[in-house]
Amino acid sequence: MSTPFTIRRDGRLPAAILAVFFAAAPALAAEPSLARTAADAALKWGGCPDFMPKGCEIAVLHGDPAKDDADVFFRVPANAVIPRHWHTSAERMVLVAGEMRVTYDGHETVVLKPGTYAYGPPRAPHKATCGGSGPCVLFIAFESPVDVFAGGPDEK
Repeated sequence: MSTPFTIRRDGRLPAAILAVFFAAAPALAAEPSLARTAADAALKWGGCPDFMPKGCEIAVLHGDPAKDDADVFFRVPANAVIPRHWHTSAERMVLVAGEMRVTYDGHETVVLKPGTYAYGPPRAPHKATCGGSGPCVLFIAFESPVDVFAGGPDEK
């Protein structure tokens, strides 16, 4: 794998590369940092599309859902069945609470427990079920604008 810079034998980056990075650091830090939990009172929870289970909610954590790179919490009640659906975007997910069984078309069902990371490819139909021990909260990082469609991408 090639890199756009050379690493010295001692493993350190050349001073010129570090100088450029640190000169750009104030621009990189222009956006404020943040930390949220699923119980944060500052979160604004909104509803889900009609085909999703009753009690389904989404909270935007960071970014604009109409643009690339938005992060959300997705919450459903215990025993909720999330019907087969798909997204234009890939999803990078971490289960925050509950236990969730997720099945992507053509793949074995996986059980997500708190702290489990999962990746969902773009346009890949999948379904899920939240276990009975309590609500499920899933952190999802979308690469493209946030969307969700019932069924599969090839169904009319």
